Amino acid sequence: MKKAYDVVKSEAKLSFNDDSIYIEKLIENPKHVEIQVLADTHGNVVHLGERDCSVQRNNQKIIEESPCGILTDKLRSKMGETAIKAVRSIGYTNAGTMEFLLDKDKNFYFMEMNTRIQVEHPVTEMVTDIDIVKEQIRVANGEKLSFKQSDVSFRGHSIECRINAENPDKNFMPTPGTIEELHMPGGKGIRLDTGIYTGYKIPHTYDSMIAKLIVHDKTREEAIKKMKSALSEFIVEGVSTNIDFLFKILNNSEYEKGNFDTSFIQKII
Repeated sequence: MKKAYDVVKSEAKLSFNDDSIYIEKLIENPKHVEIQVLADTHGNVVHLGERDCSVQRNNQKIIEESPCGILTDKLRSKMGETAIKAVRSIGYTNAGTMEFLLDKDKNFYFMEMNTRIQVEHPVTEMVTDIDIVKEQIRVANGEKLSFKQSDVSFRGHSIECRINAENPDKNFMPTPGTIEELHMPGGKGIRLDTGIYTGYKIPHTYDSMIAKLIVHDKTREEAIKKMKSALSEFIVEGVSTNIDFLFKILNNSEYEKGNFDTSFIQKII
């Protein structure tokens, strides 16, 4: 440990002319749980519950859902109150996300704050029936949030899958190109956020995500079934996508049981 400490200080000195370092606690195989917050310019701050974003590869989220299956009402309230306290302490306004790591003993640790709307915000909108972007516009216009914390309630379960133009069989290599044929799913409890169309050219200069598929149903089990059904209707010809890989995740028995953390993908590929 002492040798490693000296090496790190030496590298810091050489790289930054400053050998100050800090040590972080290692949280082994945690869940990645984030709290959605909204704050206006009138001092009102609310949280909209949590999202479980543990299914990720190379720290990039693949599947997100709300609520998190292992959170109790008490823990959810505690994490929400912590997020609100943090937001108030920095005088933040707008939509934002407080991200935490949750260990096996359900202790949570602050990781970072995203000061923006996030890719996975639709799952929160689906379970709360609150339009987060609309509230952002109200805040930007100097108005108060249209609801209070006591008005926030949660219904059912929502799951989001990120549809990426990539080839999982070739180390998830991005697959830019032209979409030759396209059929997108729809129906009750199914939401699709995308800008692609038949003939759309996927560029090589941007992130490989081409769509977000979100479903909502009464229970997690029903939401998983609905997501599988929606994915089976999602047809993209001309480029490779991760749709089959998403099926692999959704059909995994440990995922179905809710037994997964940030190391889950590494265990199944």
